[in-house]
Amino acid sequence: MKSSLIGILTITILFVSYSLEAVDTSPQPKTIVTYNAAIHGIDPKQAYFVSLLELALEKSRDKYGDFQMNAAMIQMPQGRALKMVADNTIIDVVWTMTSIEREDQLQAIYVPLLKGLMGYRIGLIRKNDQAKFDNIHSIEDIKKTLIGQGADWPDVPILNSNGFTVTSGSDSRLIAMLLKGRFDYYPRSIHEPWRDLDRYPDVVLERKILLKYPAPIYFFVSKDNTSLASRIEFGLRKAIDDGSFDDLFYNHPITQGMLSKSELDNRTEFVLHNPFLSKKSADLLNETQLWLTLKQQ
Repeated sequence: MKSSLIGILTITILFVSYSLEAVDTSPQPKTIVTYNAAIHGIDPKQAYFVSLLELALEKSRDKYGDFQMNAAMIQMPQGRALKMVADNTIIDVVWTMTSIEREDQLQAIYVPLLKGLMGYRIGLIRKNDQAKFDNIHSIEDIKKTLIGQGADWPDVPILNSNGFTVTSGSDSRLIAMLLKGRFDYYPRSIHEPWRDLDRYPDVVLERKILLKYPAPIYFFVSKDNTSLASRIEFGLRKAIDDGSFDDLFYNHPITQGMLSKSELDNRTEFVLHNPFLSKKSADLLNETQLWLTLKQQ
C-alpha cells in the first residue's frame, strides 16, 4: 500500500511538472520599431503616419505583446530611407507611395494608409498665374505645362508615362524651383499643400484642376522582417474593423478639413493611368472599405 501511494504521488508530481513546462508563461519579447524622423523633429505630415503606426502596434498588443517606438532623427532623401529598411540598418519601417520596384525590394503591408488620398492631386502655382490655368480644358492642355516633382518620387514615372513633362529635384528645393520658373505646376496630394501655402506668400493653390490616379501609400519593412509585417497588418486591419482607423484619418490635424479646403466641387477631374501598380495593389482596389471615395456634385 505504501509503495502504491508513493508511486501515485510520483506520477502526480511528474504530471504537474510536465504541465508547468508545457505552458509557456514567459512574456513575449517587446517589439522595437525604429522609424525615420526629420532632424528638426516630427513634422505634421510625419505625425499622421507615426500616430497610425502606434495605433497598429497598440491594436496588436494583445496578440503580439508590448512595443517600443524609437525615432531616428536623420535628414535623408526617400531613396536612402528605403535602402536602410531593405538593409536592416538603423530603421525598421518606412511609409511611402508604392510601386512594383518598391514591392520587389521591400515587404509592403497592403493597407493604404491614406485611403488612396495620395492619388488625388491639386497643384501649387506662382501667385498671379491662375489665368493661365483657367484656359486649360483638356488633358492635352495640361500636358503642355511643365510639372515639378521630387526626384525619387514614384509620381515621376507615372506622370511621364501619361505624357507629361516633369522636372524633378530635391524635395526641399521644389518650392524654390517653382518660384524661379523651373516649372509651372507642382501637384500635391490634397492633404499636403497647406503648410507650404502658409510659409510662401508668392505661392497659391491652383483652383481648377484635379489629377487622379491610384497611388496607395503603405508601410514597408525589410523582406525578412515578417513578424513586424504581420503585426502591423493585423493591427491596421483591426483598427479598420473597429473604426479607429477612420477616426484618426478624418480627425488628424493634417487631414481634417482638407476636403472642403480643396474645393473639389469646383475642379475638373482628369484620371490618369498608373502602369506601375502591382497586381496585388491593383486587386486591393476591390476592397472598398480601404479607400476614400470622393463624389463631386
